Amino acid sequence: MANEMGDKGIKGRLSTNRGTWTTRFGFILAAAGSAVGLGNIWKFPYITGVYGGGAFVLVYLGCVVIVGLPLMIAEFMIGRRAQENPVGAFQRLHRDGSPWQLVGWLGVASGFIILSFYSVIAGWALAYIGKSIIGFAGTAEQIQGQFIDLVGSPGKSVFWHTVFMALCIGIVIGGIQRGIERWSRILMPSLLVILLALMVYGLFYTHGGMQALNFMFKPDFSKLSAEAVLSALGHAFFTLSLGMGAMITYGSYMRREANLVRDAVTISVLDTLIALLAGVAIFSLVFHFGLEPDKGPGLIFMTLPVLFAQTGPIVSVPFFVLLTFAAITSGISLLEVVVS
Repeated sequence: MANEMGDKGIKGRLSTNRGTWTTRFGFILAAAGSAVGLGNIWKFPYITGVYGGGAFVLVYLGCVVIVGLPLMIAEFMIGRRAQENPVGAFQRLHRDGSPWQLVGWLGVASGFIILSFYSVIAGWALAYIGKSIIGFAGTAEQIQGQFIDLVGSPGKSVFWHTVFMALCIGIVIGGIQRGIERWSRILMPSLLVILLALMVYGLFYTHGGMQALNFMFKPDFSKLSAEAVLSALGHAFFTLSLGMGAMITYGSYMRREANLVRDAVTISVLDTLIALLAGVAIFSLVFHFGLEPDKGPGLIFMTLPVLFAQTGPIVSVPFFVLLTFAAITSGISLLEVVVS
């Protein structure tokens, strides 16, 4: 009797008017877009370079399968069951005033804090689309000095940050179906096409393709360290959008009949595949021009523009458009957590 009354109580509290994804395909693209972001295009290649390549990739893949995938399924389950935002989800599934709601608040706070610096880096990517169209010219020091000038100018950083946030806000205002899902259907396929084109260019039109494949997929465990393992685990959380309320929020818009495990596996595979493709594309250029892969965060905004001065806008413009699209798909999910 008590269990029956409890079940009825939960069902009663869950009977809210809440938007849902139009199709499974739309949800997959939106959730994959949340996972695919600067972490895949910007961070994954440079930390792979810092920690020695193939061995780090193997550890990262293990972290995704053993830790990341089960946590993604759990977050989807919480969101779909509760049909609520991260804070309300724990209140509904446990009780009002539950201490578990602190976990939800942590997710919302994490999403807000991450977006606060994520949007600045995304703004740099937007700025570099314009720089790519004009073309990179001059000595290596002059080209790298453009990034130092951008970072050192609060006005420029705030301007491009504001433009990026305006784009994200414009999409989120449209709601789940007409905003996030609609634009995910546009941005994600475009992102994949651009990335595949860049990878094909790197593999077949440069001399660094085979070296990049060996670096990415031939493990050298002598370069693996405890720090590398922790970095791989942390990156698995970051790149899959775990622990920041995004997957709970997106899960709350899922239909009851959705297959959580199948969808989570599909999203994880897409996210990981895009990270690996980005690594191959970037390292093909790096090795073609005889540079070292362990350049750290400056790889994207300082090292690659020097190479783009030789390849021209035909490579640099698609690359920074790709980077911006990836940032937007993640930015809207982080913003949706706070908005929800």
